Amino acid sequence: MNIHEYQAKELLAEHGIAIPTGHAAHTVEEAVEAAKKLPGPLYVVKAQIHAGGRGKGKFKELGADAKGGVRLAHSIEDVERDAKEMLGNTLVTVQTGEEGKQVNRLYVTDGVDIAHEYYLSMLVDRASGKVAVIASTEGGMDIEDVAHETPDKITTITIDPAQGFMPHHGRAVAFALKLTGDTNKQCQKLAKQLYTAFMELDMEMLEINPLVEDEDGNLLVLDTKMSFDGNALYRHKKVEAMRDETEEDPAEVEASEYDLAYIKLDGNIGCMVNGAGLAMATMDIIKLNGAFPANFLDVGGGATTEKVTAAFKIILKDPAVEGILVNIFGGIMKCDVIANGIVQAAKDVNLSVPLVVRLEGTNVAEGKDILENSGLPIVSADDLGDAAKKIVAEVKKAA
Repeated sequence: MNIHEYQAKELLAEHGIAIPTGHAAHTVEEAVEAAKKLPGPLYVVKAQIHAGGRGKGKFKELGADAKGGVRLAHSIEDVERDAKEMLGNTLVTVQTGEEGKQVNRLYVTDGVDIAHEYYLSMLVDRASGKVAVIASTEGGMDIEDVAHETPDKITTITIDPAQGFMPHHGRAVAFALKLTGDTNKQCQKLAKQLYTAFMELDMEMLEINPLVEDEDGNLLVLDTKMSFDGNALYRHKKVEAMRDETEEDPAEVEASEYDLAYIKLDGNIGCMVNGAGLAMATMDIIKLNGAFPANFLDVGGGATTEKVTAAFKIILKDPAVEGILVNIFGGIMKCDVIANGIVQAAKDVNLSVPLVVRLEGTNVAEGKDILENSGLPIVSADDLGDAAKKIVAEVKKAA
């Protein structure tokens, strides 16, 4: 789960980390009031969307010469003007795709006199099972270019969670950022605070870009992004309450209400499976046969008929879906339950695309009988390879 910048900074502040003063705003009036609470005379007005590249982004509704989603304002009037231009309009960045995201929230912060910008992030390194700390002296809006063109300016430090954060980790981060004197000490302390927050809140990723040194030699978190392990949110009710469903795919939101794992992809064949490994294999074999999956949808190991029906309907809401492949291995999940859900959903939505079903496992004979006697044009498959070939052929036939 992702959260907005202002929410992430609130969590960092609770861990004693220095951030510029700022206030969230949902309306132009709130943005003006937020600016009045700040000392000025420089303010920063930031669009709050779940995507990076806001500073270089462009608003669909504004001209090509309009400013992006992060703006410097030199007066209350400038804040009001920027808020009017940004709220309700669609910001397109390198991470949103051409469709962009509508800006429904702003963050108005105090301006900072920046002496230098740095990059610092933490993420779960699944290859090593450790936390990777990534640091660079070249922070700011061009960090992606730095990664591609001068990777030698990026340092990675790994921390074993079993050992935890040690003083040498803090020194390594400060050394990577080439900090000396008091700022070096600040960085060591900051690195420990960030690691503590990362672990205590079950984050998957924490990015600070930029981390800045102001003209007084203080280190401040100027911008940050966070994402959290969704499976651990039950331990963090405050974080869970920060979820902004307007930033998420509506189908993914609906799927989460039924405890389904759903991710939309770019292909044309919908996939309904039980188990992440089976999902990956199903998507791979679809591609191997010359087509592309339209989604990743995992109904889990203990789905009910109602849950399967909901999953089926979610898949069919995607206009890009031209065919559906159901691939179920019934262990805890029973094949007859899946079959009943498929039949019910197909009847409810008046199925109009090809459907291939491969069932194996508990109550497989009963499940196949239900499908065969449903009166619906459902194509059965004997194994995964057979299923993939059949759905690709059926989609081509229907085209």
